[in-house]
Amino acid sequence: MSHNSFGHLFRVTTFGESHGPALGCVVDGCPPGLPLRAEDIQADLDRRKPGQSRFTTQRREADEVRILSGVFEDDRTDGPRTTGTPIALLIENTDQRSKDYAAIRDLYRPGHADYAYDVKYGIRDYRGGGRSSARETAARVAAGAIARKVLPGVTIRGAVVQIGPHGIDRARFDWEEVGRNPLFCPDPVAAKEWESYLDGIRKDGSSIGAVIEVVAEGVPPGLGAPVYGKLDSDLAAAMMSINAVKGVEIGDGFPAAALRGEENADEMRPGNDGPTFLANHAGGILGGISSGQPVVCRFAVKPTSSILTPRQTVDRDGQAQDIITKGRHDPCVGIRAVPVGEAMMACVLADHWLRHRAQIGDGAPHGRKG
Repeated sequence: MSHNSFGHLFRVTTFGESHGPALGCVVDGCPPGLPLRAEDIQADLDRRKPGQSRFTTQRREADEVRILSGVFEDDRTDGPRTTGTPIALLIENTDQRSKDYAAIRDLYRPGHADYAYDVKYGIRDYRGGGRSSARETAARVAAGAIARKVLPGVTIRGAVVQIGPHGIDRARFDWEEVGRNPLFCPDPVAAKEWESYLDGIRKDGSSIGAVIEVVAEGVPPGLGAPVYGKLDSDLAAAMMSINAVKGVEIGDGFPAAALRGEENADEMRPGNDGPTFLANHAGGILGGISSGQPVVCRFAVKPTSSILTPRQTVDRDGQAQDIITKGRHDPCVGIRAVPVGEAMMACVLADHWLRHRAQIGDGAPHGRKG
């Protein structure tokens, strides 16, 4: 199986399966000299790991990361630093319950990749989906923690802005609130309402989708290219590669189609360090190149396909069957997608930063002043 790598100069290759002994990644292209300890990566992994509330799968994984290569420490450094060589990271699986999947080993779960995977490769790890499981995203989060270190002055934050049909009130948007509730919600009122709503979904043995917003602030102007290296096209591809994501938008996204030209265009006025934008409908990207505005991306995550409600399906022999997917599953998988979306944003921006530096030479996007 190919296509397990993404990125150009900052390149990430992930490996491992949901119920295998371990998963991990190799990060190639990270510049030398950056401080890097396991604790730097662990902080992001802890935000993604399962079993932290009643609203996520009760699979208990410590998700402790080990750095196997690519860092060095001696008496001339103030801690481990990257060497510029490939950084290998390992995360062991410790709480697999493969027996939960024995009853459906020959059944295709509706909404899952089971059938498509089987028809393509002719062999399928039915234990939690194997390589197609969202468990793989732990490795991406680990890589994203390294990518953040490549980006001087850039802050990347994500939040759940909608669960099912229920969205937040933008007037109450507070980034500090995201870390105060188990739903990564920036609206304290909506967070309480969502908890009651999700309790009902969970008791019904069902699931629901969500919309996640990721914002990168401090992104310098000039990253990206106008045709086949667009920053927004790479971001869209990165977010679409996350399990269960079915839609991506940059800036205003689809609602921009309902705006008039004078409403959509981000007007500019003179500023001390370049133009001051009066709005950010474009989401910080113009013609595939960053404008210096915050880069704003949203993605829609479908409902978790593994539910207790009986559904119709077929088996590997093509015979009609009914299926109930037992085991430990997220009633809303979109909740834990927040740190994954942040990681993919970080990886794409780090890759474009290095690509820009390779082309322009000094690493600092030029941009006209005034």
